[in-house]
Amino acid sequence: MVNSRDDDVLSKRLWSQMTAFGLRPGTVFHNMPTEYLTETSIKNGDGVRTKAGAVAVRTDRFTGRAPQDRFIVFDDVTKDTVDWNKINHKFQTDAFNKILNRMKSHIAGKDMYVFDGFVGADPQHRLKIRAITDHAWQSLFSSRLFIEPSKEELAEHEPEFTIISLNDFKVIPEIDGTRKDVFILINLSQKIVLISGTRYAGELKKSMFSVMNFLLPMRGVFPMHCSANTDENNHTALFFGLSGTGKTTLSADHNRILIGDDEHGWSDNGVFNFEGGCYAKCINLTHEHEPQIWNAIRDGAILENVIVDSDGNPDFNDNSITENTRVAYPLHHIPGAVIPSMGGHPTVIIFLTADAKGVLPPISKLTREGAMYHFMSGYTSKLAGTEQGVKKPTSVFSECFGAPFMPLPAKLYAEMLAAKITEHNTEVYLINTGWSGGAYGVGRRISIQYSRAMVTAALNGDIKNVKYRHDPIFNLSVPITCPGVPDELLDPKATWSDKGAYEKQANRLAGKFIANFAKFKDISSDIKDAGPSRNKHHKNP
Repeated sequence: MVNSRDDDVLSKRLWSQMTAFGLRPGTVFHNMPTEYLTETSIKNGDGVRTKAGAVAVRTDRFTGRAPQDRFIVFDDVTKDTVDWNKINHKFQTDAFNKILNRMKSHIAGKDMYVFDGFVGADPQHRLKIRAITDHAWQSLFSSRLFIEPSKEELAEHEPEFTIISLNDFKVIPEIDGTRKDVFILINLSQKIVLISGTRYAGELKKSMFSVMNFLLPMRGVFPMHCSANTDENNHTALFFGLSGTGKTTLSADHNRILIGDDEHGWSDNGVFNFEGGCYAKCINLTHEHEPQIWNAIRDGAILENVIVDSDGNPDFNDNSITENTRVAYPLHHIPGAVIPSMGGHPTVIIFLTADAKGVLPPISKLTREGAMYHFMSGYTSKLAGTEQGVKKPTSVFSECFGAPFMPLPAKLYAEMLAAKITEHNTEVYLINTGWSGGAYGVGRRISIQYSRAMVTAALNGDIKNVKYRHDPIFNLSVPITCPGVPDELLDPKATWSDKGAYEKQANRLAGKFIANFAKFKDISSDIKDAGPSRNKHHKNP
């Protein structure tokens, strides 16, 4: 039986597709309305409604991604293309098929929620997907983060990729070949993603991001872990960075028009969003500092792991469940957001890093080679709660500012970036949204007010022609002044009371840059020389 908004033709078509795929569920709830999925989630005990109308759910033991349990099936399609490493783990085809068959058996006779839609706003490059879940709120999440089809598009939908995410399915690691009782399995040959053992909805969107990062370069499209916005003249900006560095916050600017907050492609047509919504961190969220996100948390939004009081008021300062509290909402909740979410070729790119060591300059201007170096390095700090086990900011080098989602070699993505910024004369800046005056625990995080001022100066050109100084440790061009930012903040050493401690910490971090970059082979000296000097002695911790 299919409940598909009372469309009998569509229902028969879907049922035929499901049975051909080997699935025989009980009732299928297909692309159901937002209010239905919200009410069902509450009725089933998965969430509560907030005063503003959002549904607040808890994801139980997993409140962040489980990167060690994400696998890519090793076969003829992937064996010589995927960059097999500590992040891209191999999984055997036979083991995948065994789990797939067990999941099909588990689904038999049970109610399922199906969302059909797209990944990618550009019709020329989008991917038709189907998300099958066993909880209403995760189907609502799918409809927020993927792109909803029109009625006409839904009637002709033939999925190119299928996600099956079952919260209530139990895996047996000793039998099924998984590391633990949780898994995210990506099969790029069969075009299937399997997820189980975790209720954290971010795995749904990030698994498809990994798929797009594999497929698009083969089509000449550069996939990016970044947010994007534009202005009334279609001057587009990109913001690269890992979770917690400010992609969502800094791209949601009332003076500019949002394209998207996390995943994009850059084709010959310009920039396009992969998603139909935003997935923002909301710990310590305030209306004063992030009004657009605050106002987006209403009917149709989903809060994850946010404490809600008896009156329906969320407490965004409460981190008793996790620091990684989240909200998912559709793009149209942001006033003036671009829909379809596409923009022109970027005039400015901003790399965002949250330096927990407190030694990187707040803003630096990068050359083409410097952009490749810092893109491949992807230095930042994992912030608390983003992944399981992360309790405080931890320094990390994440290739392409998104290593957990990049199946191909970093050099390939960097070469695509370099070609794009050369072709379109794009300016690139490195902005540190992390700590100043000392490392985490001693210094203070740079004010969002100052980060916004630096972003604004980069976008409107105010910082383009000011005087710059050369940072001898990190080999960076640093402005000596920036509108709206105290001059002393622009020199990180000046903010430390102990200058010797700064020098020691900065040299240690520079040494880490050099040691990390050594893993990349066949890299030109021009790119290597754009990073911290290889001729200077840097001590590692």
